Amino acid sequence: MEILPAILPRDFDEIEEKAELIKGVSPIVQIDICDGKFVGSTSWPYKKADENFEKILHEEKGMPYWENINYEFDLMIDNPTEDDARKWLSAGAERIVLHIESSKDLNPVISVLSGLVDIGIAINYTTDINEILKYSSKIQFIQCMGIRKIGYQGQNFEPGVVEKIKKIKELFPNTIIQVDGGVSEENAQLLKNAGASRLVIGSALFESENIVDTYNKFKQI
Repeated sequence: MEILPAILPRDFDEIEEKAELIKGVSPIVQIDICDGKFVGSTSWPYKKADENFEKILHEEKGMPYWENINYEFDLMIDNPTEDDARKWLSAGAERIVLHIESSKDLNPVISVLSGLVDIGIAINYTTDINEILKYSSKIQFIQCMGIRKIGYQGQNFEPGVVEKIKKIKELFPNTIIQVDGGVSEENAQLLKNAGASRLVIGSALFESENIVDTYNKFKQI
């Protein structure tokens, strides 16, 4: 099972702090990018002007521990544009997640990203999985949201998501499925059995007593 530590950063310092905790533990981390429009929460770099982000975009600086950690950016932003796609490519993205509900047409953004990073489409708890069909031939993975209110960590998992994962697996048997939101030691095996091969974990990892042990427990599922 692939495990992606998830950071919902208030600022660049938090990314540095948490990246240091998982450096040498996980080869990849997911950064939640929230604009306060598509979701109610606002995270770095939308929370306030940040010189670190500008330096990263101009290749004057890298993401924390970029030599050891790859970055997946989960773009919870309203109507992402081609310029947004280019910004996160410049930030050194290994993977980028686009939310199917964030735009009527994600194809222009996907075209910019195609062949440069792995592209994932995230789908909310209540969204019809058939919506994925219009992008399924252009993406590398599907992210199934395990909570109702996205953009916030520490929420309870929605049990009905398990059946949704099973249906997604039936419809797209050759596409990687990852689950983000509410993942815990109690439901991880159930998610794997349903068809997930990647788990995105925030609170259950960073609030645990021993991050390394907790990461390894999840990985061995």
